[in-house]
Amino acid sequence: MSLNNNLTEDQILLRDTVRKFAEDIIKPQAKELDEKEEFSYDITRQMSEMGFLGAFLPEEYGGSELDYVSYIILVEELARIDSSQAATIAAHNSLGVGPLYYYGNKQQQNKYLPELAGGKLWGFGLTEPNAGSDAGNTQTTAVKDGNEWVLNGAKIFITNAGTDITLGSTVLAVTGEKANGKKELSCFLVENGTRGFTQKTMHEKMMWRASNTAELYFEDCRVPAENMLGEQGDGYKQMLGTLDNGRLSIAAMGLGLAQGAFDYALNYARERKTFGRAIATYQTNAFKLADIDMGIELARNYLYDTCRKLDRKERFSKESAICKLYCSEVAHTAANHCVQLLGGYGLMKEYDAERYYRDQKLLEIGEGTSEIQRLVISRMIGCYE
Repeated sequence: MSLNNNLTEDQILLRDTVRKFAEDIIKPQAKELDEKEEFSYDITRQMSEMGFLGAFLPEEYGGSELDYVSYIILVEELARIDSSQAATIAAHNSLGVGPLYYYGNKQQQNKYLPELAGGKLWGFGLTEPNAGSDAGNTQTTAVKDGNEWVLNGAKIFITNAGTDITLGSTVLAVTGEKANGKKELSCFLVENGTRGFTQKTMHEKMMWRASNTAELYFEDCRVPAENMLGEQGDGYKQMLGTLDNGRLSIAAMGLGLAQGAFDYALNYARERKTFGRAIATYQTNAFKLADIDMGIELARNYLYDTCRKLDRKERFSKESAICKLYCSEVAHTAANHCVQLLGGYGLMKEYDAERYYRDQKLLEIGEGTSEIQRLVISRMIGCYE
């Protein structure tokens, strides 16, 4: 892989530090945690101690105050070894911490952010059983009653929302109807332990089996009025902004997984011999590896460049969709070729190739499917009015 990609000395040091942590601490446990479908509180604690949970938060909240390129490198290096641990960090920062940091008031930030940088987790309750890509079809409702809002409904596939160290979740709900007849959406900060709010961990996942995924249920769940995030009706705008940032995290996971699958496949192809030759020397295999390497190089450069736009506070919505789409498809190709190069061994749980193959699929679905990314891009280039 390229050694610098115009990185600063600090970014290179961070990359090498996270890589060593992932190799030394996560890798020896990854296969067993995946097999047991077990969320690791110990690894999460160690990642918190290294500052991963408050990656881009300012120091005043206990954060590491990383620029966004550095944060993306952090996620990438974790995903190179284990998507589950990368998902915990990516979802917590981009979807959990992000909305509170970017849209919360000072009181909310002071209350929650230090704990979230210090070891607690936070979820982002957007997806529902009947509202995935179509967030406008949100059915969870919030009705004002005095100084409280009463929430009813359900969310599904919410990362980090059901652990013993989860502090709460940001929840998108319908709070009324706009003049144009569309639903008015607002976000609420709902703490775990609130009466009427329950979390149920989901099991038997194909991928990210060592990350926590939960269903959320709201039954006459009352939250104080001051727990609204931003202003009433800001929910849709907050959701779009959060997803723009979150897509870069998913892109980083795709990039990291692609790199991990490539490294694994290349090492195997150099060692595995047929007819007296390493299989890497056969052109059909060499071309597969060349294609993966090319895709990774292009993906990394574009993703890092887009993150620099974010750091400069430039618009990046279109670029974010391109990053998420392209990096997830590079990961798909890399994982697929990795299994193919290993042949029958690639289908066995003893080898990491099959875990790369399973884990990559969510990258084409979560945070907006590949089809939705193409819709976003096509709108931005003027295909639709």
